[in-house]
Amino acid sequence: MASFKLCISDSSGKTYQKEVKDSFARPFIGLNIGETVKGDSFEMNGYEFQITGGSDYCGFPMRKGILGLRKKLVAYGGVGFRGGAKGIKRRKTVCGHKIHERISQINLKVVKQGHKKLAEALGVAEAKKEEKAEAKEEKKHEVKEKKEEKQAKEIKEEAEEKQAKEHKEEKKE
Repeated sequence: MASFKLCISDSSGKTYQKEVKDSFARPFIGLNIGETVKGDSFEMNGYEFQITGGSDYCGFPMRKGILGLRKKLVAYGGVGFRGGAKGIKRRKTVCGHKIHERISQINLKVVKQGHKKLAEALGVAEAKKEEKAEAKEEKKHEVKEKKEEKQAKEIKEEAEEKQAKEHKEEKKE
């Protein structure tokens, strides 16, 4: 069945990713760029999103106003073309504005905020906190090991110095 990678951006400019498959992906099929989607259909209760674009399985971007699956067009600028000098045209392939099974990524922006923050609703904040805690613990462990190695090295050097002194004293006698 269909599966999409959703790139959800909030008003602060931060983007979160979520993958939806099968029954959660079904509400997107047939929608156009610019239409709104209720978040309830894919476990984002209270949210409302606007479709801003996407790309198909080959990486061609979706462009508003294009009918059909794909089309080659001569572009001055806009979606699918990074501008050059003034008046430069380029032939580019873009896909249509309607979402279908061959679309792999859908870009969404938050229109209506839900009860939870976006990071909490997607479970991103928890994962980052866990990663930070693991990294902090790992760093503490490394520091502890370095201290132990340093102490062992100092003890070894002191023992070697002691032996060297004893050896010198024996030679003098």
